[in-house]
Amino acid sequence: MTSLTTPDAVRARAAELDAADPLAGYRERFVPMGEGQGAEAGEVFAYLDGNSLGRPLKAAGEALQDIVAGAWGTRLIRSWDEQWMELPLRLGDRVGQVALSAAAGQVVVADSTTVMLYKLLRAGLDAARAADPARRQIVVDTENFPTDRYVAEGIAAECEAELVWIEPDPATGVTVEQVREAVGPTTAVVLLSHVAYKSAWIADLPEITRIVHEAGALVLWDLCHSAGVVPVELDAHEVDLAVGCTYKYLNGGPGAPAFGYVAARHQGTMRQPIQGWMGHAVPFVMGPGYEPSPGMRRFISGTPPILGMVPLGEMVELLDEAGLPAVTSKAGQLTDFVVEVAEGLLARHGVRVDSPTDPARRGGHVTLGHPSSRELTARLWEAGVIPDFREPDGIRIGMSPLSTSFAEVAEGLLVLDRLLEGAEQG
Repeated sequence: MTSLTTPDAVRARAAELDAADPLAGYRERFVPMGEGQGAEAGEVFAYLDGNSLGRPLKAAGEALQDIVAGAWGTRLIRSWDEQWMELPLRLGDRVGQVALSAAAGQVVVADSTTVMLYKLLRAGLDAARAADPARRQIVVDTENFPTDRYVAEGIAAECEAELVWIEPDPATGVTVEQVREAVGPTTAVVLLSHVAYKSAWIADLPEITRIVHEAGALVLWDLCHSAGVVPVELDAHEVDLAVGCTYKYLNGGPGAPAFGYVAARHQGTMRQPIQGWMGHAVPFVMGPGYEPSPGMRRFISGTPPILGMVPLGEMVELLDEAGLPAVTSKAGQLTDFVVEVAEGLLARHGVRVDSPTDPARRGGHVTLGHPSSRELTARLWEAGVIPDFREPDGIRIGMSPLSTSFAEVAEGLLVLDRLLEGAEQG
């Protein structure tokens, strides 16, 4: 890595990287952040939180206008028969194909991440216990996203199951060795995040999945910080279950529906717990009893959020055009650049890198540690630079490769440098 110890060096390196970026042209596809009026006008000029909420595509707004004027506005309820009933499955197939390396018929788009996580974790637990009543343990880690932990706690209480907690290093994540020690003949499901939401540690999905299967259990992967930025190859690694949100790197917008993956080999034996009419084998008969639909439709409960799927559909097509390998490559370059600046220019202020320095073990964001991170994040927001804060003292720099330039990252980090320098002098 180069030595980036001055603002001029940081800017020069960013310019060099932008000039060589084959994805640079894709930034024009997104709604612009401002017109150069400065932070005083409320303008954001460095958006470093794309791993929390991706920026909107221009095409998303156009597509929403089209559906209001067309399928909803003029076709009205006929659009359910014409296209909407199959949209959760059709769009699920595209998400699976483009972002998850999953064959058709295994992904559905519906519900929030929390609801989809509940459905699949509960379905997995019930299936494991039906096959072997001794399997009553859910393995989860203490550093996982709160929703994952809370849902697991609720299901354990509801089903009289037992939680087995892995305690990983917060600066890295769950290791193969920790999983090997945690699983056994009473394990039902192992619930883990592929990319840790704090540190960006990439778990060894293939090896962990193999170890879980050797123990006779199922694995459920949370792909919220993976989908659309790093490869996962669900089919190739024989993953059982997976969930993920679509408003981060898949740019579906605030409240965009989640996706759920159930391997084809499990679909006939898993019964999801929220039995709604849309998941019925013959929904419009509206008969007296519930009969699950074959395939992934059985994992739908109520009326799917059609409008929420529209921006997601646009981003999936853009991701397909750009190619996930190219996006992953740029994510590595962007995060490498942040690490270079942190270990060079920012290190003199006591800033540390709380993410893996090996890009092969790091997802699409970098967490920087500093005792004043909470206050610094608030001041960065005021200055038009948007990262996010994570307890206890992390500033998370999250970049979406198709919408983020290296110059944008450089200018945001240079504001952080000036704030730290000012605090030290004051």
